[in-house]
Amino acid sequence: MWRPASGDSRTFARTARTQPVHFPHAILGTFAHEMSSTSSTQPIQPGNVFKDNLAQLPAIDGIERIDLVDGQGAVISTIENKPGKQGSLAVYHYLKLAFGTLDAKAAEHGLAVFAEHTADARNRPGAHPNVDRLLEVAAGGEALRIDVIAAA
Repeated sequence: MWRPASGDSRTFARTARTQPVHFPHAILGTFAHEMSSTSSTQPIQPGNVFKDNLAQLPAIDGIERIDLVDGQGAVISTIENKPGKQGSLAVYHYLKLAFGTLDAKAAEHGLAVFAEHTADARNRPGAHPNVDRLLEVAAGGEALRIDVIAAA
């Protein structure tokens, strides 16, 4: 087990939990990209019920948010890990792990995962902005980078 060069290891552990370490966004983005390119997450076979699909997705523990980034490097949208957004966060996190980027293929799969919410989004544009974004990309819109930002 690693121990600090000097001092009591219990002090180090207490300090490590109370003092978050912040890395530059570029480093985290690169790390997340490298991890996703080596991921073994296989696409699920989505069913007709979002709740059932959601139960098959990887956990979102430890994720603060997801940033969607365009080709010029601008963050065009953020999905935070908070009630009412956690389903979308889980889907976009899964798409990052399974596809690496949000392109037309990933968007089509994401629409299948959202199941009944996809039909509702088609009938009520604006009601489900994270589904609307998938519809846009699937219809030929610009592919987006998915940056997963870890919680501090």
